[in-house]
Amino acid sequence: MKFVDEAKIRVEAGNGGSGCLSFRREKYIPRGGPDGGDGGDGGSVYLEASGETNTLIDFRYSRLHRAKNGQPGMGQMRTGRSADDLILHVPKGTVVYEANTGERIGDLLYHGQRLCVAQGGFHGLGNTRFKSSINRAPRQTTSGSEGEMRDLHLELQVLADVGLLGLPNAGKSTFISKVSNAKPKIADYPFTTLHPNLGVVRVGVSDSFVIADIPGLVAGASCGVGLGIQFLKHLSRTCLLLHMVDVGPMADDPVDAVNTIVAEISQYSDELGEKERWLVLNKIDTMSDDECRDVCDDVIARLKWDGPVFIISSVTGAGTDRLCYAINDYQKESKRAGGEDPKIADGT
Repeated sequence: MKFVDEAKIRVEAGNGGSGCLSFRREKYIPRGGPDGGDGGDGGSVYLEASGETNTLIDFRYSRLHRAKNGQPGMGQMRTGRSADDLILHVPKGTVVYEANTGERIGDLLYHGQRLCVAQGGFHGLGNTRFKSSINRAPRQTTSGSEGEMRDLHLELQVLADVGLLGLPNAGKSTFISKVSNAKPKIADYPFTTLHPNLGVVRVGVSDSFVIADIPGLVAGASCGVGLGIQFLKHLSRTCLLLHMVDVGPMADDPVDAVNTIVAEISQYSDELGEKERWLVLNKIDTMSDDECRDVCDDVIARLKWDGPVFIISSVTGAGTDRLCYAINDYQKESKRAGGEDPKIADGT
């Protein structure tokens, strides 16, 4: 299925049913009182987060969503039937904006969470409601109110614990395919990854975490160059970033590669630039042990890197177990320090 992470839709709630103007007319009761019933409420429109869908593609081709109107009131004091609410299922992680103003309406994070985006119209009142001691035959009724209409901008931000950063062909897709059951497209040309990939990494019997792989970034990405900038928003909810760098003999200068990514994410978002970030030096399988040691020591020294560093091969799997166990331990410590995160507590 094609991945779609943005969509614009129009939602229209139903109108309330009008109240009824009616008088009781039966044999031997020539002057019966008012018996007009109220109308029914119009249906509201709700967005509901679902773990069974992972893309907004359904909304790309179906943009108008309209709830039904409430039924008008009837004689004999019969109330019109209220319309059913319209429930639209969206992926977990969907952020909802008012399209015209850019106002953020809500954020749907966990399975079953609902957000009312268009309130249905209130029912009208029948003439029975206006009967009084001085007005025994009221002819007054009210019409149902109109339902809300809104243009919405839906934006999906995938929910993951760990995000992968790096230039194109840094080995991110190979890594996620090695440590999880995800099957991203892998090839030796830039921008092989065209949309985010999610992989669940299981550590031991009961522990697991989710990794998000986005298209590689290039210089100028924050100004719209390349593909990755379209998906950086998917990393905003991760608790940890893995900065993957190709240190193989055929790669460009790893230090320049690191500085390019750091500059782009800092320019894109201060919050993203300040996230916890680990350095992962990849493709050590293309060098001897001595060459690997010299290259990695040189990169760390030139970067003046004082954070965690992991040396791995995505192809052979060397060093990946140690990295995954470290991520799992970090996630546990983060949860103990800050409490359970509702974004991942629901079994994302």
